[in-house]
Amino acid sequence: MRTTLHTAATLALALALPLAAQADPFPDADHAAAKDMHDRLCIECHERRFSGEGGSAIYTRPDRRVTTPSALSQQLTTCTTMLNLDLFPEDEHHLAGYLNKLYYKFE
Repeated sequence: MRTTLHTAATLALALALPLAAQADPFPDADHAAAKDMHDRLCIECHERRFSGEGGSAIYTRPDRRVTTPSALSQQLTTCTTMLNLDLFPEDEHHLAGYLNKLYYKFE
């Protein structure tokens, strides 16, 4: 009986861990710091290229390129490189978490 309970508990834990990991693809993202970075570094360019909603139209347009968490991370790296933003990978992680929370809602 004890072995069965232990096996059941281990199985339940093993099944729960992947679900917890999927809940937030950008865990520990600092949304407050990311909002500041976004306001300083991203809005101006987005407003010029994609008018409307304070530059957020790029995130909500129907034909957006970013459709997965990894695509969001890659797009942030591309912007950082192309615009010479001098962001660290953890800054990009914070931005990804912030954008995901506001617009993308990836799990």
